[in-house]
Amino acid sequence: MSETDRGDFRARIRRNFARQAAMETIGAELTRVEHGVVEIELPFDVKLTQQHGILHAGIISAALDSACGFAAYSVIDPEASILTIEFKVNLMSPGRGERFLFRGEITKPGSTIIVADGRGYAISDGPAKLIASMTGTMMVIRGREGITG
Repeated sequence: MSETDRGDFRARIRRNFARQAAMETIGAELTRVEHGVVEIELPFDVKLTQQHGILHAGIISAALDSACGFAAYSVIDPEASILTIEFKVNLMSPGRGERFLFRGEITKPGSTIIVADGRGYAISDGPAKLIASMTGTMMVIRGREGITG
């Protein structure tokens, strides 16, 4: 698919991210939008932690899912939309940091099914630490009432 086939995917991704109340609720910010790659950042907030004071797995999963889903938007036609149909998250290290970065990258684009991989990083002083990985499968949606992209 060429750049012109996708229309202005950056504006479409930013518009759809702004409509996603879940990301707003957790304080997430869209920080990078490129063909096949999207990054979302999140500041540490004690309200997003589990009982040990680390970032909750559900928050990590939601941010990775959004990063991968929006990366999928960058490789589809402007009339289509995306829904996640499956994902697996591996939690590799406790979510401790001042900020968190969640990157979604397209592994296998397709006209109906798209596979994406995500990585979550904790950021503090020093190098970023990998805390989670995700593989997700997204379905391209066309012509379904109530689901527009």
